[in-house]
Amino acid sequence: MWHALGVSTSLRLSGDNSVRALRVPEITAFFWIAKGLSTALGESTSDYLVNSMSPILAVLLGFVAFMVSLAVQFAMRRYNPWSYWFAVAMVGVFGTMAADVLHVGFGVPYVLSSLLYGIVLLAVYVLWYRVERTLSIHSIDRPRRELFYWAAVVATFALGTAVGDLTAVTLHLGYFWSIVLFAAVITVPAAGYRWWGWNPIFCFWFAYVMTRPLGASVADWLGKPADVGGLGLGGGPVSAALAVLIAAVVAYLAITRVDVQRR
Repeated sequence: MWHALGVSTSLRLSGDNSVRALRVPEITAFFWIAKGLSTALGESTSDYLVNSMSPILAVLLGFVAFMVSLAVQFAMRRYNPWSYWFAVAMVGVFGTMAADVLHVGFGVPYVLSSLLYGIVLLAVYVLWYRVERTLSIHSIDRPRRELFYWAAVVATFALGTAVGDLTAVTLHLGYFWSIVLFAAVITVPAAGYRWWGWNPIFCFWFAYVMTRPLGASVADWLGKPADVGGLGLGGGPVSAALAVLIAAVVAYLAITRVDVQRR
């Protein structure tokens, strides 16, 4: 069903009539598995770094890793599983830190930070559409479009982090029931596309945004201490386990190339 949220095609004709390779993966079940794991990894790694060293140093390291990952990704001429998912994972870490800084560092309530990042994401979508006339990830075949794409990805991670904390902390649902909530919500775009004829691009981005609070809630539930509603496994062990799982998935994708968009 999730495969249906993408329209398969590998190449596009640009304005100068030259053929360009697409720079993002096909939307398959493996995409959503890797995306879910990367969102959980971003949450657990961010928490581990912030609590194991100076928060300022942790944020700086997160920003440097984020910039390095994007530089590697933009250096690729076409979609490469390792560079793409490395960038997604680092966006997850830095996006989590960006959301947490507003609340922890400046005391901004999760309601306001969720609203702020929602407005930022909407602004990215509006500008992206005004410039490129599409929000489809199947049109990401040149640097400008990819810049819009990654801007949207960063905003979704920051928004999802704030929303996940909003439900777990502000609304007192806790991490486990936040998982249940977002697991239910993420089925809405799939059902909307499958049975109600909703726009596939809208459904994709709806699901993409929801993977963030779902993955973050899972990571928090596994890693946070029992006295705050978690299982107490610790951010370090959870991050290590998630990193191994992501590496295994990406290795499979790199070998089989099942997520390379085809003509």
